[in-house]
Amino acid sequence: QVQLVESGGGLVQAGGSLRLSCTASKILFSNAAMSWYRQAPGKEREWVAGVTIGGVTKYADSVQGRFAISRDNARNTVYLQMNNLKPEDTADYYCAAKRLGASTYDFWGQGTQVTVSS
Repeated sequence: QVQLVESGGGLVQAGGSLRLSCTASKILFSNAAMSWYRQAPGKEREWVAGVTIGGVTKYADSVQGRFAISRDNARNTVYLQMNNLKPEDTADYYCAAKRLGASTYDFWGQGTQVTVSS
């Protein structure tokens, strides 16, 4: 059963913006911290940003000040607003959920591709 569905990826020029969305099932979303990860071709997956159930946010140094994560509990959706995009932001972006009590992120979306041209 699909739990997380991402959307919003695409092709954008350097300096541009994109907003990614990830919608989860209500029962999952209301009891989970949410994060965005990304994986570039030939590289390992890396954590990008996270938001707790209470709305506390954290960012990787590489995106601090350019990306913003937020969650809309009424829509069971987490967003990643990406501004001032750089070619090195090109990757497949994945939404992930970590349920209360879980030690790792145990639900993952299918990914959405982001390509930033120079």
